[in-house]
Amino acid sequence: MSEAKATKGAAADGADGGSTVGADGGAPGSARPRRRQARGEARIAQLLQAAASVFCTSGYTASSTNAIAREAGVSPGTLYQFFPNKEAIAVELGDQLLNRWRDTYGAAFTQSHVELPLDRMLDAVLDPLIAFNCENPAFSVLMHGSEIPGRITEEHDTLHATMLTRVESVLAGYLPDVPGDQVRRIADMTFMLFKAGLDLIMAHEGEERAAYVQELKTIMFRYLDPLVGDDVRRRAQQTP
Repeated sequence: MSEAKATKGAAADGADGGSTVGADGGAPGSARPRRRQARGEARIAQLLQAAASVFCTSGYTASSTNAIAREAGVSPGTLYQFFPNKEAIAVELGDQLLNRWRDTYGAAFTQSHVELPLDRMLDAVLDPLIAFNCENPAFSVLMHGSEIPGRITEEHDTLHATMLTRVESVLAGYLPDVPGDQVRRIADMTFMLFKAGLDLIMAHEGEERAAYVQELKTIMFRYLDPLVGDDVRRRAQQTP
């Protein structure tokens, strides 16, 4: 169990004081622990949201627990009831974002998507991945940088390798006669195109962001179509 999660559990149970009689005890205050726990979880969510904002504005290294508390509108003492330090906050926030990222790319790479025509497949796969990053800019901040807690970067590296394996597996299905080392190179290039394009997308907003999204899709389509386009079209024609 992480330091942040251990602290969270203790804080959620006891931060507001009062009786801890269980619901089965029948005591007049038996519902209070549940209410306290709900308030504790709400406070944790508030602090993590504030941390995400501060990390994006100041960067992880320059951020402080005082700045996070100020952004959340609470005292530093209240923050320390739930998290012992900035690293614990980053680990908890990173865990949540990594879990949501796993869910996002897992849903993006469904079999129904990879059977679509190439242009529609790119829309179905890329749109949720791009949307997640745009909606959670703290994800990028916490996944990069020399002073980010090691646990976060290790989990990110593992997730990166898993995603690359997923891309390679999809391409191998379209290119059954292509040697494995060549498929890996194509997967590496595809993944790097996505990462480079995502950096540009994240650096812009509004119409410019939308334009860069379209540029990324165009580049990836022109790269992949000569390689897998015929197979994608054949699959689409065979789909009832």
